[in-house]
Amino acid sequence: MPDSVDNEASAAPSDGGQPELRRRRDRRRAEGDDAWTGTMPIITPNDSDAHAAAPAPLQSRSWAEAAAAADASLEGEASAAVPPAAARAGRTAAAKAPVSDFISSPGSFVKEQKPRPVGGFRGMLYKLTGGAWNLGPSAKQREEDELARRISRQLQGSYNTAVLSLKGGIGKTSTTVGVGLTLAEFRGDPPCAIDANPDSGDLVERALGEGIYQKATPRTITDLLKNVDNVDSLTALARYMHHAGRLHLIAGEQDPEVSDSLTAEEYLRIRQLISGYYSVALTDCGTGVTHNAMSGILQSADNLIIAAGYAVSGAKRARSTLQWLASHGYEELARNAIVVITDKDEVSSRVDKDAIEEHLSGICRQLIAVPHDRGVADGDLVTLDVLRPDTRRAYKEIAAAIVDGYV
Repeated sequence: MPDSVDNEASAAPSDGGQPELRRRRDRRRAEGDDAWTGTMPIITPNDSDAHAAAPAPLQSRSWAEAAAAADASLEGEASAAVPPAAARAGRTAAAKAPVSDFISSPGSFVKEQKPRPVGGFRGMLYKLTGGAWNLGPSAKQREEDELARRISRQLQGSYNTAVLSLKGGIGKTSTTVGVGLTLAEFRGDPPCAIDANPDSGDLVERALGEGIYQKATPRTITDLLKNVDNVDSLTALARYMHHAGRLHLIAGEQDPEVSDSLTAEEYLRIRQLISGYYSVALTDCGTGVTHNAMSGILQSADNLIIAAGYAVSGAKRARSTLQWLASHGYEELARNAIVVITDKDEVSSRVDKDAIEEHLSGICRQLIAVPHDRGVADGDLVTLDVLRPDTRRAYKEIAAAIVDGYV
């Protein structure tokens, strides 16, 4: 080992500009530290009381143990500052209170966000301020949101609503299409509409447009019946269906020779097949309540829509329909029916609409009026985009009332 003179000589150039380092080195020499190597002495846990008093670091085998230890430490600190009586009372209240933690109740750690306004002054203000000013939705928007919630409720099982009337041309098929498209818009699962009209029904033409339907492959309920035993999947069923967006449709028979041949048993076979793939089905029944398939339709229906018009004759026919149902074993369906009055012909101001509504409202679960709208009255394609807001609102109310009858 080189002597101390050589060490000091070699260290001198580097220490020349660091007087503080020289002072610490001289102090270590005076206290007996290792002057030759410049290393600090090794200190054992028993070398100093200060080191012995320092707490050992917390060692945990898992996150759960660390969390439990931290909770115990916090409880100890809190109990030291709380009188014994108050501590006992707090422990008793805590034992009775429901336990909430992030894993089981993550929502308790998040502030509820106010719904965003859409349209109107509130929506404009929200958009202009980048969301800084949120007045919340208006009363009208809250009503619309509630209708959407009622329509979109999840259902357990498959349900069927029959749409019928004693008179033709009063909005039965347009109501089926409008309500079907509305259900398709708001529900997570697509609905199915069945044309069971014995008089060459035009349900699919009203949903697709006559031009598109004429170009399509002519698949009808009769074709489906011929092969119903071979349909074992939704893919196989789709070959016999037409699609207006998310509304799936089964066309009625157009051949007058066989259009009235659908029996109650055949309809029930179709309904049983549909129930395996669709939670909501609408059946356009045609005019009257005594044709061949009608007993099967009523037997499988969960609720009814009775189509009517703003005329004395229309109101009387709707009331007669309900009376016939009640007297033929379908009293529950009559009592829970939804009467829909469609103002197709824009009746004259001499007609007392209030009196007609009052005449029908007391004998059904709900009465809903569809205002006059050229998108419904012309007997052609029904699409939601061209309908008036009041008409769309009426169809939403009907759709919500239908689902209300299922739950």
